[in-house]
Amino acid sequence: MNRDRSPFNSVVLGVAGHLPSKRVSNAELAERIDTSDEWIVQRTGITQRYIAGPDETTSTLATAAARKALLAADRAPRDIDLVIVATSTPDYTFPSVATQVQAGLGIVDGVAFDLQAVCSGFVFAVATADKFLRSGSHRCALVIGAETFSRLLNWEDRTTCVLFGDGAGAMVLEAREAAAETEMPRGVITSHLRSDGRHRDKLYVDGGPSTTQSTGHLRMEGRDVFRHAVGMVEDVVKAAFEATGTGPDDLDWFVPHQANRRIIDASATKLGIAPEKVVTTVQLHANTSAASIPLALAEACGDGRIKPGHLVMIEAMGGGFTWGSALIRW
Repeated sequence: MNRDRSPFNSVVLGVAGHLPSKRVSNAELAERIDTSDEWIVQRTGITQRYIAGPDETTSTLATAAARKALLAADRAPRDIDLVIVATSTPDYTFPSVATQVQAGLGIVDGVAFDLQAVCSGFVFAVATADKFLRSGSHRCALVIGAETFSRLLNWEDRTTCVLFGDGAGAMVLEAREAAAETEMPRGVITSHLRSDGRHRDKLYVDGGPSTTQSTGHLRMEGRDVFRHAVGMVEDVVKAAFEATGTGPDDLDWFVPHQANRRIIDASATKLGIAPEKVVTTVQLHANTSAASIPLALAEACGDGRIKPGHLVMIEAMGGGFTWGSALIRW
């Protein structure tokens, strides 16, 4: 496999997720809006989602996921010198969620910042952390995707409110000396990121501090998003294959952004990835935006599917539009 020359690889040490305490089924939503379990499952594959309570925020979910990831990685907060949080739903306009996590964990050294690429955020954050670690400037990164999208939803709009949930997932990446060419390289092998602002009005929130001075609600043209999503996913996944001389058959696991079941299935089919290699958790969590991939990784690691040495492709597409992929040797 080919990748940019660097004395370091960014190796995954641990991953974990954290969900709010309140689980909301499709049947419960049907009591509030004009929908049904059958309608939601048929169109999205979603059966339930988790919704943050009054005492739960993006930063509290992120901090809880971070603590679990550190435990899984056998690392202490003092080992972390880089914290990146991917989110579109921060607690405040500022300070960043990342600095709140940093403070919550008692980390006083290093750097912490937020990154916003909507549903693509975690892939963008992994790629960014990889660049920091491979440069030699930092040694151990906490990469988090955390969202409370329930606070952006119009709960009377059944076309959007049934799709999303809240949650957080975290990954610990550590710089390790690059393996000799005769050895199987571990860590982030390649990443490919894209953006095209011409499509910004297809998926957006109609509020913000410099426009309406309010939070606003999520707006989405679902058919256009679906139409673009499958092609964009194909673009960045094939770019990763081409960069590394790999293909669908080489993958052990394909972990896509958990937008809805139709996009996941259509993307895997178009890429020629066998269904049994696809990690799907959208039925349990709904679309948690930047949190969806680390939550899915946490599920697949926790139940023993993803093992050391496995080749894992992650990919996502989100508002903007943004889209990206990363190929990781576990």
